[in-house]
Order: sequence, then C-alpha cells, then structure tokens
Amino acid sequence: MNKAELIDAMATEGGISKAEAKKALDGFISATSEALKKGDRVSLVGFGSFSVSKRNARTGRNPQTGKEIQIPAKNVVKFKAGAELSDSVN
Repeated sequence: MNKAELIDAMATEGGISKAEAKKALDGFISATSEALKKGDRVSLVGFGSFSVSKRNARTGRNPQTGKEIQIPAKNVVKFKAGAELSDSVN
C-alpha cells in the first residue's frame, strides 16, 4: 500500500473526503517526525511505538573493492509493533 492508497482507505473508513484524509495523514507524519527529532517516543496503544536510537560509528567494507570504509554514527528510527497489530497479522 502506498501513500495514495492509504489516503483512499482513510477517507473510506473515516467517511471523510480524500483532501481531509491527506491533511490528517500529513499532520500525523509531521507531528511524528518533530517528536522523533526531539528524541521523544511516539506510542499508539494497540498499533505500536516509534523511537529513535543511536547507531555508533563502525568500520565497514566496500563490497565492490573490499576496501575498509568508516561508516559514521547516526540516529535511526525504530518501530515496534503493538500486541494488537501483531495479533491481527497472524
């Protein structure tokens, strides 16, 4: 499912227009991004939680040349599915 399909599904399920569904989805994405930038955790009970963790710098290897390269440290977004979401998939 891509973003357009998700907007269509939200509009249908919520009984709202596609424009309203797009605004709602964009608002959710924006608010979640801002919270994660601040280092906060975003939890949606039953769905899951988004968090940020720090990945340390490490030495890697270029697969084409075999030469060692330094991979810098960075923050990565993690998602942990909630119990209800996990149960609905299985």
